[in-house]
Amino acid sequence: MSRKFKKHIALIPAFNEERNIEEVILHMRKHPHIDVIVIDDGSTDTTPEIVKRMGVILVRHEVNKGKGEALNTAFRYILKNHRRAKYVVLIDADLQYHPNDAWKLLEPLENGEADFVMGYRNFKRMPFRHVLGNFVWRTFFNTMFGTDFPDTNCGYMAMTTDAIKKIGRVHGGYIIENSMLAQSVRKHLRVKHVGVKVSYKHISEVPRGIRVVAGVLIYIFTEGFKYRLGIK
Repeated sequence: MSRKFKKHIALIPAFNEERNIEEVILHMRKHPHIDVIVIDDGSTDTTPEIVKRMGVILVRHEVNKGKGEALNTAFRYILKNHRRAKYVVLIDADLQYHPNDAWKLLEPLENGEADFVMGYRNFKRMPFRHVLGNFVWRTFFNTMFGTDFPDTNCGYMAMTTDAIKKIGRVHGGYIIENSMLAQSVRKHLRVKHVGVKVSYKHISEVPRGIRVVAGVLIYIFTEGFKYRLGIK
């Protein structure tokens, strides 16, 4: 007998997260109206075994393909197999974002106030390097797309399944959040931001940080110019 799915789904992409995945799932289970799906991106540790033991749905890549492809696989799975689902919240498995904030992102969707919701972080509580990089990205994104978003790079997001269809394919790498947000603007989706807690366990090294900032900026400029010129 097929499982009757709920309207709300917590989607957790994971890669070698045996230290954190159980805690994330336990937190999400506190929300009785949310079902949990873990997309395991080719983990070589015990992450998939933990997920199976906890009895939540596991969708798995045999090899690591990156978070973007993990999301594409998960979105296809949801749209094909669980058509009753209407709202999806996306949270990382590393406990950088607090699972208890999930309903804060889902609520504007449930209330019909938005199609796509992105968290925004308290930048006063973030490492300076991350603050600087996010300031640059946010400023250029808002300039190019004519928006006034308080955060354009938060990985804690929620969206309707209709929005997932309109956003289409998710780009990988460090542009995931910007690509989804840019597509939301292009498709005239109603975008809302809500405050979320964030805890940084790792601070990017300067050379890596510079590469990441530059790569995301190139994407923002390229897509921003296309948007301004009306190029799809």
